[in-house]
Amino acid sequence: MARIKLSSKIRPNKFLFGRASSQLTSQDLIEARDYIKQYWTKVTRYHPKDDDSLLGLPNPYVVPSCSDKIDFDFNEMYYWDSYFIAQGLLDESHRSLIIGILDNLIFLFNRFRIIPNASRTYLTGRSQPPFLTSFIFDVYQTYNMDLKWLQSNMKVAQAEYETVWMGSKQPNNRLVYKGLSRYYDINMLHDLAEAESGWDMTPRFNHKALNYLPIDLNCLLYKYEMDFARAERLFKNNRKALDWEEKARIRKEAVNELMWDRSKGFFFDYNYKRNKKSLIFSLASYYALWSGLASPEQAQYLVRNLRRFEHKGGLATTDSLPVGQFVLGTMPMQWAYPNGWAPLQFLTIKGLEKYDYQKEANRIAHKWLETNLNWFNKYGIFLEKYNVISPDKPPVKGVYPSQEGFGWTNAIFEALARDYVDLNH
Repeated sequence: MARIKLSSKIRPNKFLFGRASSQLTSQDLIEARDYIKQYWTKVTRYHPKDDDSLLGLPNPYVVPSCSDKIDFDFNEMYYWDSYFIAQGLLDESHRSLIIGILDNLIFLFNRFRIIPNASRTYLTGRSQPPFLTSFIFDVYQTYNMDLKWLQSNMKVAQAEYETVWMGSKQPNNRLVYKGLSRYYDINMLHDLAEAESGWDMTPRFNHKALNYLPIDLNCLLYKYEMDFARAERLFKNNRKALDWEEKARIRKEAVNELMWDRSKGFFFDYNYKRNKKSLIFSLASYYALWSGLASPEQAQYLVRNLRRFEHKGGLATTDSLPVGQFVLGTMPMQWAYPNGWAPLQFLTIKGLEKYDYQKEANRIAHKWLETNLNWFNKYGIFLEKYNVISPDKPPVKGVYPSQEGFGWTNAIFEALARDYVDLNH
């Protein structure tokens, strides 16, 4: 287990485990949300020029974490972190910051023909899970951007889709089997391709990430296709919209053929080299709800399977302890049981909302909020991940030191607080 260095004295009188989640009120969250509000200035950076390995970006951005207690630190902007960080900052007071972060992503693609894992020269050989169209539509809707702005940004997103995610040769050899794509890295190494997934490290790919068609990635690309169709309808280009919807239909058909197991009621990653589904149940399957790819019947099965992941503190990343997770000499698997991560809670909750499973979404949202809040009330910090099986114990560590802060945890806490506490009181 990771040993987490605590930043404040224990305050056990504020521990909330065992309390009915329906009693959680806005008043309970004031201190934690004030901490989050103050923390944004601590993790906001501005580096307009290249500096050694750190790439220059035109606008300020938010890094995941900042701590003076460990040597490991962030100064670079991350691709998928930025999307989730934005979820807690989509308001008028952060308008210039959020639009600027999106503009930074666009800038990186235009410069490198890929949105890198993060804004470092040594991270330009791979990307991260693609959330660009979702980010664009969030900004478009929140800040009432005009159609010209939407058209300009969607043009870049289409170029990213075609160049990076539908590329079939170096440096973007991702489109590999039946119209579906994999995670990749220019060095063609399994562990680095796994890093592109954002799940570094995980039992999902059995240390052979290049051999797998990931369910989450192909759901994300399905959403890209449907987002492009949505945009074309706004531009009055109905024929182009139909073309994108057809691409999405074909992808959905391939995903169902290869990744859906009706007997288990679940989507699995697919090993196209061995022509077989993975055996690992993971929250990646719930991208099918968030993206809208799942049918109503599939959604019903996925909701039944929540019991595999749902625990006292929220949703575990996988359904059980992977074999070899703690074997000496193996890569630590932090994207696995018993850890829970804010992005996966958020995507699952939003997916449940989309299919009208509001009761389940509400229950999970409150569990996650209480897990975060209890740790904050006891130690005065938020974490990048939590032990959802035993929420009063530290999470399992990964390949880098356990982080506190923490960008996407703070943002998702704020987003869920708005939706599931503020709006209910």
